[in-house]
Amino acid sequence: MDFPTYGIVSLGGVTVGLSLLGWEITRWWPGAKQAGKPKHLLKLLPFLTVWLYGMLLILSAGGLLGAGADWSLWGSSAIGDAVLEYGVGGDTPVVTRSSHLVLSPGGHAVVIIATVVLIAVWTKRRGFNWMIARALISGISLGLASGVAGVAGYVLSPVVSAAGDAVAGLL
Repeated sequence: MDFPTYGIVSLGGVTVGLSLLGWEITRWWPGAKQAGKPKHLLKLLPFLTVWLYGMLLILSAGGLLGAGADWSLWGSSAIGDAVLEYGVGGDTPVVTRSSHLVLSPGGHAVVIIATVVLIAVWTKRRGFNWMIARALISGISLGLASGVAGVAGYVLSPVVSAAGDAVAGLL
């Protein structure tokens, strides 16, 4: 089955991704003296983990998970574009990086394993967890961005692909 993939992020999508990231950091911020302490940094770990997972989803080549990530990217770009255009009268150029990173077969296996773990965590807590939704959309929105906003996705893809290939014995 072929699902359509778009793989294009606009400035509006990056704006949504960075806004959700800013929301989470603002809600977490314990103050300048406490921010660097390990006990406070550990509170960001669940968000960061799901955020990186969102980046992996948008780097997936296709399938149901890739199509869901593309749909989410399209939605965040559309919402961000509307806010930028009608809210402040700005432009929304395409800011997708020029070279797409694609996960290797081992990297795709890591995405499936991470999906199973995320579903287990999400269903264990009973109820909808907005932090997971914010992190997922933020990661998806920033995973293909060029510049500083997309650095994590650029670094994440080869690391996860190499790790997945090594574990699966593909190297």
